Amino acid sequence: MCIYTTLDSSFLLLSVMQTYEKVASAFKLEEDVIVANLDADQHKDLAEKYGVSGFPTLKFFPKGNKAGEDYDGGRDLDDFVNFINENCGTSRDAKGQLTDKAGIIETLDTLVKEFVTASSEEKKTVYGRMEEEVEKLKGSAARYGKIYLKASKSCLEKGADYANNEIQRLERMLKKTISAAKADDFTLKKNILSTFA
Repeated sequence: MCIYTTLDSSFLLLSVMQTYEKVASAFKLEEDVIVANLDADQHKDLAEKYGVSGFPTLKFFPKGNKAGEDYDGGRDLDDFVNFINENCGTSRDAKGQLTDKAGIIETLDTLVKEFVTASSEEKKTVYGRMEEEVEKLKGSAARYGKIYLKASKSCLEKGADYANNEIQRLERMLKKTISAAKADDFTLKKNILSTFA
């Protein structure tokens, strides 16, 4: 998402810019989300190329779309966060923390439900089907799929209580002072493990 501005210091522009800075901060850990601000006075060629005439102008550039799309949604923090989450496949809140939906993959969740209720022998069969599903995944979904597989394997080896015990351990870790990246990793694991609990 990109915002075009001028040096004009109108209240509306300043308000949008402050909100936009919060949006950029909320998505700073997302490798596939770039929030940019361009001064249209300094980059007249880009402003002309993308038909920028009023300010602020907001454009959304989905992956592979160099033409961009006009953003005409709301201008508050929640509007921007919801738009980016829906259009970029992210799961962040306005503070930049992962939501409880982060890392969850519906097709694997269905298999987890089977896995949890299956007998010991059936669990191995369901685990094999999970492996097949994970092989089809790409990008961050593939990374989440590996967490599902690791959780499944640990449940097989350590028993049914593994998921609840590990969730409690991760919750204790999340209460400590840790880096934002580590908090993301722990939250993803906790979210996925909750499907096993």
